[in-house]
Amino acid sequence: MMNAKKVMKKNPTKTSTTVTSMKEYAQILLDLKKKIQEAQIKATMSANKELIKLYWYIGKTIVERQKEDSWGSNIIECLAKDLQTSFPGLGGFSRANVFRMQAFYSAYEKVAQPARQLEDLPFFNIPWFHNVVIMQKLKNNDERLWYAQKAIENGWSRTMLETWIKSELHNRQGKAVTNFSKVLPAPQSDMAQQALKEGGFFYVKVKESLRLNMLYEKTLTQ
Repeated sequence: MMNAKKVMKKNPTKTSTTVTSMKEYAQILLDLKKKIQEAQIKATMSANKELIKLYWYIGKTIVERQKEDSWGSNIIECLAKDLQTSFPGLGGFSRANVFRMQAFYSAYEKVAQPARQLEDLPFFNIPWFHNVVIMQKLKNNDERLWYAQKAIENGWSRTMLETWIKSELHNRQGKAVTNFSKVLPAPQSDMAQQALKEGGFFYVKVKESLRLNMLYEKTLTQ
């Protein structure tokens, strides 16, 4: 803003026009900053959704293999180690987290079946560790849906989410969630910032891991 003032002061012959231009410039800058923030949160939540869908797919694969091939803990632990080896430094594929993916799919498999798309469920629109809190603290899927939706609407941080669950907020406000809001959390909200860390960091790391894997494979063929 200071630079804009300096530029506009170079033409002192039209004072009133200069003052008006500064106001217009300030509004334009404000509008553009708002658009940038909106684009940022859309990109962030889109990346977060893809991450949750990936974890859902991994969980689904494990559950199906358990049913069809009797996969046990040893194979799941081996899978976690192999994924960590394939994507060094990526994170998210620890033994504990891979078991969480299995639990995530198992918890919501029946909930997802009547939905037109997985993306309709609020679980796919909150950061992963918000989901972990909801799975660990609540056993009823209706309550889980309620808190996931409210977290989106209010942009709750994980800590705030835990606080409201502990205080049993759903018992005071009531009503099951039937229509899932597609409103995104505000760019400055705690949820948006945590989603940026989890989803954004994940995709930067995936891109780097894929690049390194391609370079490694290239050296093997030379």
